[in-house]
Amino acid sequence: MVLLNGQTLTFDEVKRVLFDGDKVGFSDESRKKVEKSRQAVEKIVAEERIVYGITTGFGKFSDVYIDKDNVEKLQLNLIRSHACGIGQPFPEVVSRAMLLLRANALLKGFSGVRPVVIERLLDLVNAHIHPVVPEQGSLGASGDLAPLSHLALALIGEGEVFYKGQKVPTLTALTKEGIFPITLTAKEGLALINGTQAMTAMGVVAYLEAEKLAYQSEVIASVTIEGLRGIIDAFDEDIHLARGYKEQVDVAARIRDHLADSELITRQGELRVQDAYSIRCIPQVHGATWQTLNYVKEKLEIEMNAATDNPLIFNDGEKVLSGGNFHGQPIAFAMDFLAIAMAELANISERRIERLVNPQLNDLPPFLSPEPGLQSGAMIMQYAAASLVSENKTLAHPASVDSIPSSANQEDHVSMGTIGSRHAYQVITNTRRVLSIETICGMQAAEIRGVEKMASATRHFLNEGREIAPTISEDRVFSKDIEAINTWLKEKTSTVGKIKKNEMHSKTR
Repeated sequence: MVLLNGQTLTFDEVKRVLFDGDKVGFSDESRKKVEKSRQAVEKIVAEERIVYGITTGFGKFSDVYIDKDNVEKLQLNLIRSHACGIGQPFPEVVSRAMLLLRANALLKGFSGVRPVVIERLLDLVNAHIHPVVPEQGSLGASGDLAPLSHLALALIGEGEVFYKGQKVPTLTALTKEGIFPITLTAKEGLALINGTQAMTAMGVVAYLEAEKLAYQSEVIASVTIEGLRGIIDAFDEDIHLARGYKEQVDVAARIRDHLADSELITRQGELRVQDAYSIRCIPQVHGATWQTLNYVKEKLEIEMNAATDNPLIFNDGEKVLSGGNFHGQPIAFAMDFLAIAMAELANISERRIERLVNPQLNDLPPFLSPEPGLQSGAMIMQYAAASLVSENKTLAHPASVDSIPSSANQEDHVSMGTIGSRHAYQVITNTRRVLSIETICGMQAAEIRGVEKMASATRHFLNEGREIAPTISEDRVFSKDIEAINTWLKEKTSTVGKIKKNEMHSKTR
């Protein structure tokens, strides 16, 4: 079981909850903090103090006083009116992540909710009941208001949820699992929706897929290097130590490890003096992507354990402060950077595909065709890769540089971080398909060169890949192969020959 405390949630724990189905609970110490914070809210209501979101309206209505007889109705109205999400729902795993992350944030004890609210969030996680949350409609400041309102609907028995592979009314799923909806009281509706958990949840899922894909891209590139009889000298450790970027050094080390016993790689001057940049500069380009991934991971780990509510309650209610921790700018930047970094993995992969299929750039059969002319082989696969790369260029336009005022100009600068996170995920999805095409072309080229001459690691990868997409012996509907390899890469739990980040050669220590 993963025990939350609002402070120390890690990526490993998130992975266990999202993908391994681990149960979730929270610590007794956290419960005490939550109870103290709740007592402060109840005191504010009893004393009829004017505090934003507890005894006032929201946004531009922050100057409208709400008497204590209407605090429950205020919270219910908030959730219903703000549930304005539109478009397709977030992937179910993202909805699951939202529940987990919102519960963790509330456990910090700054939000003033009752423990039962957190218990109900975790009841949904543990019962695999995931709210249907539309993807579009958040500005990424004032919190992810629209998406999180759809999340909050599930706690009060409204809206729809994913349950056992079906989209059903929330009450249907709650009844089957013996879970009772709750009535939100003072501040609880606001505490549920004033946060960055939609963009952060989408970002966490995107990052986890991006990290795995970045490792896989190095194995795939290694197969391509063999197919093109690439020059291994470009990956010599001394070159990369001379520049000094750890991530670049690491990528070169992993490529050398993947190709350690290959008979297909060459030395400089043996066939040619230098390879093209898409081969020679793999450590520099992929390494720069890893630098970005490390930055993104750092920001997400902070945000997973952040208090993003407003107002925040300190010193047992002696200090209640309105601020802007709900503003998604840090994650908006991180998501834009992630999209750009992953788009570059697709860019360089597509150029390697071109080198594999273009007879003017290699000595392989034109377009890797088994019968050039009569059969087109991989010709249009390169077209498809080029299309995805071009689409990524539009998706990588930063969302974070945009802003539009809302709530009658009270909320006059917003992050658009949720848009950035969605675009980053789409870029990652496109990039995986580009790498799937490189996998198909690289395997074909390596087979032409001789599977028996491949390195042990890349040969193992090829053998696994051939179970998914057979060799190209004649033209067929390659769309099916691309999708099959894409699914294999997405679901694959390990990366062949992967070196852990801290496994460096002696010179790097």
